[in-house]
Amino acid sequence: MLYSFTGIDHVLLAAPKGSENEARHFYNGILGMEEIPKPENLAKRGGVWFKCGVHQLHIGIQENFIPAKKAHPAFHVENLEALRDRLIDNEIKVKVDEPLKGAKRFYVDDPFGNRLEFLQWI
Repeated sequence: MLYSFTGIDHVLLAAPKGSENEARHFYNGILGMEEIPKPENLAKRGGVWFKCGVHQLHIGIQENFIPAKKAHPAFHVENLEALRDRLIDNEIKVKVDEPLKGAKRFYVDDPFGNRLEFLQWI
């Protein structure tokens, strides 16, 4: 084969128009992801970008926004219980699903209703 995949650069989640500050509060203020600047030529579209380990999470503005209730990113977390406690302390509902062998995990909805999975391999 002449090419190979080396990983994922970023994941994009959609959000409604004007939601950038709410995204900053949740993804940076609560989750602790570092905001990274959008390239100047893309900033006019709105949205906000965050660093997530060696990857990026992009929050993009979508007209006629509908949250992703099934499709979701799954984030590797060290000390999953500390994150769970932080979410609960911030009155964010943590949802438990079917067990995944070799991992602890849970789900939350972001402020826009997008499903997020957090997991720690044990």
